[in-house]
Amino acid sequence: MTRGDLTGTQWAVLEPLMPWGIKSGRPPVHTNTKRQLINGIRFRTRTGIPWRDLPARYGPWETVYGLFRRWQRNGSWHRLFEQLQARTDAKGLITWDVSVDSTIARAHQHAAGARKRGIYRSNRPAVSSTSPPITGSDAPAAG
Repeated sequence: MTRGDLTGTQWAVLEPLMPWGIKSGRPPVHTNTKRQLINGIRFRTRTGIPWRDLPARYGPWETVYGLFRRWQRNGSWHRLFEQLQARTDAKGLITWDVSVDSTIARAHQHAAGARKRGIYRSNRPAVSSTSPPITGSDAPAAG
């Protein structure tokens, strides 16, 4: 166990809430414990490293990533969070204070794209200095 990994007490609380389920198909060939996989997910989210750089002590990165994504897609992480929150709230360990900030920061009208007075912007493209001059028969007739 390294710093940041789940302690025995934390794992005892968390393990019964885990949505392991029964997977059909071939049984897994990896020998990683479920606790190692969860610690691997926690390590990666805590440090922000790429999945491929996950230390080998947590198992193959593909296995850890697969569990993370599967639970993300089916909503298991959200349900786990709600269960832990409900338990903690039932024990009175959460204080539900609401803070409302009523300050207003208004941007200047020009910051929001308002038209500036006195500046006329034509829809016509500007004549570039590299365009050939109008001469002879190309010149518009005066009239």
